Amino acid sequence: MDQANIASLMSPLPEALSPWTMFMKADIVVQAVMIGLVLASVATWTVLVVKTIQLRSALRKGRSALSMAVAARSLSDATGRVSAEDGVVGRLLATAEDEIDKSRGLPADGIKERVSWQFERIEAAAVARIGRGIGILATVGAVAPFVGLFGTVWGIMNSFIGISKSQTTNLAVVAPGIAEALLATAIGLVAAIPAVIIYNHFTRVTKGYMELVNRSSGATARMLSRDLDRGQSHHSPHGQNFEPIHVHAAPPMALAAE
Repeated sequence: MDQANIASLMSPLPEALSPWTMFMKADIVVQAVMIGLVLASVATWTVLVVKTIQLRSALRKGRSALSMAVAARSLSDATGRVSAEDGVVGRLLATAEDEIDKSRGLPADGIKERVSWQFERIEAAAVARIGRGIGILATVGAVAPFVGLFGTVWGIMNSFIGISKSQTTNLAVVAPGIAEALLATAIGLVAAIPAVIIYNHFTRVTKGYMELVNRSSGATARMLSRDLDRGQSHHSPHGQNFEPIHVHAAPPMALAAE
C-alpha cells in the first residue's frame, strides 16, 4: 500500500452532511440546478393554493347561480336574480338579454344564432381563465426530473475529475461529491411528483367546471328560446307565421344629430 492510500485511510472522516451542507459544497452548476428546482417546487405549491381558491369560488358561484336561473320562469326573471358579476352564469344571462334588447323586431332564428355564437365565446373565455396557470404544473412534472438528472451527471463528472486529481478511491473522499450530485436528482423528484399529482387533480376539477359552464349555457339557451316562443305566440295566437315588430324610425332631429 502506497503512502497516498495510507494517508487517505488515516485522514479523518468528513463531517455529517446535511442537505444544506451538500448544497453549499456543490459545484456552481449543480447549485443553479438545485435553486431552479426549488423555485419550480415553490411555483407548484403556489399554483395549488391559488387555483384551489379560484376553482372553489367559481364552482360555488356557478352552482348557486345556475340553481337560481333554472328556478326562474323567464330570462328577465333570471337576470333579476343573478347579476352579471355572478360568474359565467350571470354573463350568459346578461348577454342573452342584451341581444334580445338589441334585436327587437328581428326574426327569432337570427337572435338564437347570434346568442349561440356569443355563448361559445363566453364558454371558451371561462374555460381559458379557469385553466390559466395549470400548464406550469405539466411543465414542472415533465422537465424537473431531467433537470435534476443533469445536475447529478454534472456533479458525478466533477467527482470523477476530483478522484483522478487526488489519485485515491477512498469512499470517504469521493462519497460527499457523489452525494451532492444525487441531491439534485432528489430535489428534481420532489418538485416533479407533486406537480404531476396536482396537475391530474386540477384536470379532473376543471372538467367538472366545464360541465357546469355547458349546463349553464344550455339552461340560458332554453330560457331564451322559451321567451322568444312566448313573444311569437303573443303576436301570433292562431299559430300563424310570426311577423317581427319593427323598430320605430328615429325622429329627424335624432337622425341629424347622428
